[in-house]
Amino acid sequence: MSKPLMAKATAVWLVDNTTLTFRQVAEFCGMHELEVQGIADGDVATGVKGFDPVANNQLDPIEIERGQADPLYKLKLKFNASAVGEEKRRGPRYTPLSKRQDRPAAILWLVKFHPELSDGAVGKLVGTTKPTILSIRERSHWNINNITPIDPVALGLCRQSELDAAVQAAARKKAAEGVVMTDDERRKLVSTEQSLAMAPEAKMPGQIAGLETFGKDDEDDHPGDFSDAESFFNLPQGDDDDEDDAPGR
Repeated sequence: MSKPLMAKATAVWLVDNTTLTFRQVAEFCGMHELEVQGIADGDVATGVKGFDPVANNQLDPIEIERGQADPLYKLKLKFNASAVGEEKRRGPRYTPLSKRQDRPAAILWLVKFHPELSDGAVGKLVGTTKPTILSIRERSHWNINNITPIDPVALGLCRQSELDAAVQAAARKKAAEGVVMTDDERRKLVSTEQSLAMAPEAKMPGQIAGLETFGKDDEDDHPGDFSDAESFFNLPQGDDDDEDDAPGR
């Protein structure tokens, strides 16, 4: 579905100047209903000036009237021939200047925790070039010693849905090529909620397993054997008189 220009500012205007429901505004502007509710409460889009979709030839006034009369009515965006194909624009993802310094940290995170992703997939997620990804993979980047891996979703470089889709696509490609995935790689493909709900993995007993209780049974059976350390070290000594009687032995 096509979205209006300056969708968040348009939502601010509709919330302030109409009685449309939050769902109607959210569907028209391509936003979440709770986000529109946050705009009405003053928690979201603080300081954003409203953008009139009627004055900017994006919405007919009759559409607003129909929407206010029927809460289930969906607003229709005016057809704009110049906007056809705008969302299908190709090229690398644009990254704001304030976040470009975070891209190496995001690349290192993806390379470390999702090695199944190709360089092309990583480049699309964070908006970078293949030479940069290769330098971080090979640890030849000029600042590699100071880079800390950080989730690109937390940095705002991509959405969680985009990351999940890229990981799922890489998993399907591996399955088609017959590559066997490890257990750790399979666990990365599930959602956070599913991963937290999983039962803990069974661990093989280590070499020292069972040594914690070693000797406790003997202590219970013979409590006097180990209770007094001094009596253990003060062993009886031989008679000195016997040694004097037989000095040649």
